[in-house]
Amino acid sequence: MRKTMGKGFIETGGADSGQKYQRERELWPEKFAPLATIFRNIHPGDRIFIGTGCGEPQHLLKALVDYVKNNPKAFFEAEVIHVWSLGVAPYADEKLADNFRLDSFFIGDSTRDAVNRGAADYTPIFLSQVPDLFRREITPIDVALVQTSPPDAHGYMSLGVSVDIVKAALEMAPLAIAQVNRFMPRIHGDGFLSVEDVDYLIPQDEPLLEYRPAVVSDTAARIASYVARIIEDGSTVQVGYGYAPNALLSHLHKKKHLGIHTELLTDGIVELMRSGVVDNSRKSIDRGKTVASFCMGRAETYEYLDDNPSVEFKTIDYTNNPLIISKIKRMTAINSAMEIDLTGQATAESIGSTFYSGIGGQADFMRGALLAPGGKSILALPSTALAGKVSRIVPSLSAGSGVTLTRGDVQYVVTERGIAYLQGKNIRERAMDLISIAHPDFQPWLIEEAKRLNLIYQDQPFVPGKRGEYPEHLAIHRTTRSSQEILLRPVKISDEPLIKEFFYSLSDESLYTRFISARRNVPREVRQEFVAVDYSRDMVILAIVEEEREQETVVGVGQYSLNPDNHTAEVALVVRDDYQGKGVGSELLHRLTYLAKRQGLLGFSAEVLVTNRPMMALFEGMGFEIEKRREEGVFEMRMKFGGV
Repeated sequence: MRKTMGKGFIETGGADSGQKYQRERELWPEKFAPLATIFRNIHPGDRIFIGTGCGEPQHLLKALVDYVKNNPKAFFEAEVIHVWSLGVAPYADEKLADNFRLDSFFIGDSTRDAVNRGAADYTPIFLSQVPDLFRREITPIDVALVQTSPPDAHGYMSLGVSVDIVKAALEMAPLAIAQVNRFMPRIHGDGFLSVEDVDYLIPQDEPLLEYRPAVVSDTAARIASYVARIIEDGSTVQVGYGYAPNALLSHLHKKKHLGIHTELLTDGIVELMRSGVVDNSRKSIDRGKTVASFCMGRAETYEYLDDNPSVEFKTIDYTNNPLIISKIKRMTAINSAMEIDLTGQATAESIGSTFYSGIGGQADFMRGALLAPGGKSILALPSTALAGKVSRIVPSLSAGSGVTLTRGDVQYVVTERGIAYLQGKNIRERAMDLISIAHPDFQPWLIEEAKRLNLIYQDQPFVPGKRGEYPEHLAIHRTTRSSQEILLRPVKISDEPLIKEFFYSLSDESLYTRFISARRNVPREVRQEFVAVDYSRDMVILAIVEEEREQETVVGVGQYSLNPDNHTAEVALVVRDDYQGKGVGSELLHRLTYLAKRQGLLGFSAEVLVTNRPMMALFEGMGFEIEKRREEGVFEMRMKFGGV
């Protein structure tokens, strides 16, 4: 079967690949030898590097393992070095334990068991530093097994979908063996090497490994929709491993002029390139280019990358270098984690003492993005794991967990329950923000644990269960009559700092009007009553002016509290002095009225100072049927909803 992929890129399968490389054999006869002859150059204790992920030279690796099985005393305790294997990793087989010992910079499905039972090793390191390990021979490489495209007319081959740490390994290895494969695309950038740079060529055409992520779940889709809100047009994006970040790519189709500077290039990124969402036109470095280090995807993606001048694969010490990343305006790094604690520490590499993945490039990108002009670091994860049995937001990281991201690395945390913005916030504020986006089943436990650890106030109130579950769907944007854009949303349990700032921004007169008493302070006990809401009966709505980087300014607060005796509610609202007379109060009252009617309430009651003419006019302008009784300078009002 023959299939054309890209200009002059012919794939063939099933035939003897050696017969199809006659030109290469004639030009470089010294590069060809029987595999058994080549493998005799491997010595006991050698470090054998294997190409990364979908670039893994499958035929070459299988041939090496078969050689050892047929010659069990050929060499012993060879150390296999790589980043990520998508293959079956036969060298991790217990039967070959005397011959091979795996040492991986990242742990995948095929190697996880071997690492955790002590049959293989894991080296934790920022991937950006691995090439320097090779060059300084802290981790010497004796043999490199890689995969390339066929040589061109000038004798140059491409490392194709895997440049990352492969280029450095090839440069340092005394013995370099390349599987030449017409299925490997030629990709622009740092991945070219001359035939003279390798010792042996092994021709073998076979389809590249493909990576197909799990089907996007409803949870991942909700996370992605929140993350998409944070990404601005013109941003340069990095998307890490994990199904939550990968799901994001399908939610970015309304964005404009995005750029890509990433470690991993995926099918989703290519789809955004095809659709024109990614054009790299606003990048501050490598403008016009999608920059990545390796690719894991489908055959269609490899075809798209072949000889595509808009794509460049760079070595990982460039793509993942925080100093390079920090130069990119609006750099947005999106990664995932297995657990995050209430102080903002996160692990992406282990579950307790069980190793699961690795440091990878996550910390490089998150730190680089924070240093970039207008940059953002986003940690996206489901609120639970194991089918909802455990919370990923925890009081403290599990004992033995590696801290992949410190408290200073994380700016945004996103779950399917919402967005928490942590940067610049104290531990108490962080804890409450993270609890607010945890799964409701675990929020009471998190509150109690946070109190036990003295992370939050000991008297922090909380409404458990469905009654206290945040009604995010009730948030709505409005434009006031003075053209002021505001967000009207229910109050969150984490909003106490915003409530505090709001009340202390009011004049003495506004405070007196709201509370009908002279006061200079609004103590914490009072503020907490505003944020611990039983949404099944009460409602508190904030009028918010949204600033950059999730900074919110409260300019108005409206609330009602159920009076079950007559199925009405007591209503009150107050607007910051500099926003009074701009329509904020009207929007708040309309929203409260809508929500109360939706709840089936019959009307409102309120106490209003006789001198508070603006509030009286506001109520009267709603078309309520109003009854009022004056007592000691206060109108006690009953307002029936029209049409109810």
